[in-house]
Amino acid sequence: MGQPLRVRVTSTRRHLVRFVAVLAAVTIGLGVASAVGATSATVTRGEVRAFASGTGLEISGRAQMVRTADGRTIVTVQVEGLLPDTAYGSHVHQLPCASGEADGHYKFDPTGPATPPNEIWPAFTTNAAGRGSGFASVPGTAGPSAVAVVIHAPGGAKIACADLL
Repeated sequence: MGQPLRVRVTSTRRHLVRFVAVLAAVTIGLGVASAVGATSATVTRGEVRAFASGTGLEISGRAQMVRTADGRTIVTVQVEGLLPDTAYGSHVHQLPCASGEADGHYKFDPTGPATPPNEIWPAFTTNAAGRGSGFASVPGTAGPSAVAVVIHAPGGAKIACADLL
């Protein structure tokens, strides 16, 4: 007779343990969600497309800018269709791609030097297949005029661009 009672207590205890575990997981999940929401970042991204000077190359890819809640700007670019084993300049620019080929480089301080960390340069070197990935992380949150990433050929010509939307 004591056996069935013991099974029932064990079964109830098992359900209680499961309930507490689920409740704890939900509570932790809500806490993490709140923390992520409090430290949100602003993300803009776009497709890389060739400028007229990049004609003849099948250039494609993506660029992304993350303005973090802790005051950093992170830019990544992945491009393919470029010449193999070649170093390419890549910079954040201050106008959209269709506006004068994105005009000049974005600068945190417009009167400051044309070098990092005042500018954002996710430069890269392509592999044997003509693919390259660039990364830049700089202190400071890029302003609203940081709207495009331009790929420069060796020698400086603007050959491709991504509007960051």
